[in-house]
Amino acid sequence: MAPPATHHVRPAAERDAPEIARLLSALGHPTEAGAIVSRWEEWIAAGNVALVVAGDDGTLSGVATLHHMVVLHRPKPVGRITALIVDESSRGRGIGRALVAAAEAELARAGCGLLEITSNARLVDAHAFYEHLGYARTSARFAKMLGPSG
Repeated sequence: MAPPATHHVRPAAERDAPEIARLLSALGHPTEAGAIVSRWEEWIAAGNVALVVAGDDGTLSGVATLHHMVVLHRPKPVGRITALIVDESSRGRGIGRALVAAAEAELARAGCGLLEITSNARLVDAHAFYEHLGYARTSARFAKMLGPSG
């Protein structure tokens, strides 16, 4: 049996916006690169991080977006993977596992005591993947769009 492949996970940069937009759109969040660029500095300044696995040609095989927050009901900040997507052509190669491991390390360095992953209810295969990595289904999430345009 061959050893698992190692993947170079790096912080995303604004120049990755077209590829991040492509992957987020594939995840079901229609996104344009210009919209990412317009929010990038504010998003980074708020303490958010994106991690990517890139090919030699600059295309991204996967992306994970991270956020951490201080909440009053926990003694340490809570980290969250807000989006995780591996390009369909790259699935099954350990890229998702590498991104989650890098996210865990990044959020631990940020002082987080708990890591949450948000995932759409329709992504049943993703839920099985997270459970395989040791994550437990702990709560339901409810969402409501605010304002006329959300």
